[in-house]
Amino acid sequence: MFSSFRAPLALAVALSLSACQQAPQPEPAPAPAEKPAPAAAPAFDLSSVRTPFVRFQAADLDAKVPACGDFNAHVNGSWLAANPVPGDRTTWGSFESLAERSLEVQRTLVEQAAEDSSSTGVEKLVGDFYASGLDEAAVERAGLSPLEPTLARIDAISDAAGVTAYVREAAAQGRLGLFSFYGNADYRDSTRVIAYAGQGGLSLPERAYYLEDREDYVKAREALRAHVAALFTLAGDEAAVAAQRAEAVVGFETRLAKASTPRVELRDPAKLYVPSSLAEADALTPNFSWTAFFDAIGVARPEMFSLAMPDFFREVNAMLAEVPVEDWRSYLRYREIDGAAPYLSKAFAEEDFRFYSQALRGQAEQAPRWKRVLDATNEAVGEALGQLYVDAVFPAESKTRMVEMVANLGQAIRARIEKLEWMSDETKQRALEKWASFTPKIGYPDRWRDWSGLALTRGDFAGNVLAARAFNARYLFDQIGKPVDKSQWFMTPQTVNAYYDPNQNEIVFPAGILQPPFFDLDADDALNYGGIMAVIGHEMIHGYDDQGSQFDAKGNFNNWWTDADRAGFEARTKKLIEQFDGYESIDGIHVNGTLTLGENIADLGGLSAAYDAMKTAQGGSFTDPMIDGLSQDQRFFMNWATVWRRSFTPGELKVRLNTDPHAPAPFRAVGAPSNLDSFARAFGCKAGDAMVRPEDVKVVLW
Repeated sequence: MFSSFRAPLALAVALSLSACQQAPQPEPAPAPAEKPAPAAAPAFDLSSVRTPFVRFQAADLDAKVPACGDFNAHVNGSWLAANPVPGDRTTWGSFESLAERSLEVQRTLVEQAAEDSSSTGVEKLVGDFYASGLDEAAVERAGLSPLEPTLARIDAISDAAGVTAYVREAAAQGRLGLFSFYGNADYRDSTRVIAYAGQGGLSLPERAYYLEDREDYVKAREALRAHVAALFTLAGDEAAVAAQRAEAVVGFETRLAKASTPRVELRDPAKLYVPSSLAEADALTPNFSWTAFFDAIGVARPEMFSLAMPDFFREVNAMLAEVPVEDWRSYLRYREIDGAAPYLSKAFAEEDFRFYSQALRGQAEQAPRWKRVLDATNEAVGEALGQLYVDAVFPAESKTRMVEMVANLGQAIRARIEKLEWMSDETKQRALEKWASFTPKIGYPDRWRDWSGLALTRGDFAGNVLAARAFNARYLFDQIGKPVDKSQWFMTPQTVNAYYDPNQNEIVFPAGILQPPFFDLDADDALNYGGIMAVIGHEMIHGYDDQGSQFDAKGNFNNWWTDADRAGFEARTKKLIEQFDGYESIDGIHVNGTLTLGENIADLGGLSAAYDAMKTAQGGSFTDPMIDGLSQDQRFFMNWATVWRRSFTPGELKVRLNTDPHAPAPFRAVGAPSNLDSFARAFGCKAGDAMVRPEDVKVVLW
């Protein structure tokens, strides 16, 4: 966190619920009206929320650890020691505490909606879905029955043609277990949506888990094998048959993993964008017709779509000819059962928890059912719930203040670009053109999504998940081949996060993150500039990180750099890679400086710009109030560290080190400040202190 260069919006792969028979449906929820501005004050009584905000407080500082030695421990060590990771989570800190508060508000809203039998519109949609998830008795009675038609369909597959026909049928309902497929803006023409296909089909977090013999990877493979066998056993297989099928599934996924592109390489947009005609795609995979695929999912045959990671699809093509159909059936059965497990009876849900949360990430205990059902509600109808959330807790003055702050921060970034010594005037002009085209989105969408046609039934949790998944897939498929909808959001308002979209050159800040320690209407400037202003700067700088800098002012994948300037940029970013490669996290595992480069660039540039903006806002006649004996500069950097107040279970940390483009939070608290002279001045740090980079390795970018 924050979500950075937004990955193209993909249909869910890991959660692939099968088709099932549904009870007669009620009338579809009506489309909501366009969203007016919320009331001047929130309608929700926030005093009922039990989870406190994580705020910067001078009393939390650890005087035993010098700020110039380990700034993260100085600011966060005492709080983290007193606030261990809860048993139903794998990480805890500022983000999670704020997310917990958001969940408490959402719980009240969905419970009210579920209890109101006269509700209509989005209230009814949200209430019906949530109520179906809480009806444990109905879920237990249903058992595996929601999957039986689909499993019978898989059992009837007799050859490779049957496999491809099934994959097409499942994809049309939003169940993509073998590869990813989604609509997104064309990298070369950001005004239109095209289809993108990419690798997928794996249960473990990353291809290396299948291929390397590191101890935790070996354990993860053993856990996967046991998990697959357990699911087959729960589905009715004898133990010996389940074990045999599990071996086939693990072998199948290992073969996919070998053909998959490593996650670090996927930071290159060129690896995600490989334009192909249908004829070219069909020639690449003669055993899998893309023409038939587009027909099956109801999308007009395109002149071009992106078929990225061709080696992966060549391997899928070969597997259709070489892998026995029985192994294909085992794999497809597993993907359906595994994707449905969280929404099935208790035994399936507990097995899902044991593998994905406990074995892989070290979570001690399963989250209470209301949280799991609320997560499913957010996945299925999150923007509908967002309408209720915004009306309840997001005051109009917060949006107004944020708009002002975005403008202030933008001016600071413009000034920094204009003063760059390492960039030529030619490239600088292109950078400023991109700056001028930034679009901010604050709080919530200006136009809410239309949910007409999605009908839900109380007492059918799995059926409702399926219905929502098919509905959301259709929503995305219907965008392919059409102009980009610039009003669309890719996060719900209640999400505690933010993102930058390079294709639209837009920065997006949901209402959920516009609270302490990020943003506080009652806080002094130092805390808000070190919090939300640094977040704003972070997202803006993503337009100039290693990925975003490859997209121009119109959001097109287009080089706007001179060769010399690009080489200079890469020389500077190489030093930042080396800095983060040097951070050792756990069990000798280091941060991957290449994987996390975009976030580290954004942190450094965003924090620098926020500091400049604070100084400009304060003006030359500013008198420092010295709150709690701390200067404004010190409080600015201390709130930056408070944002990254976070600890992890060992399992969660190892997964993130291998898969997350964000460095673990403790290193983000110290990484950017250690490159800034303004930090050293604020705390009186000297050469040789851990938080002071020598001049020859210090990184200056934006």
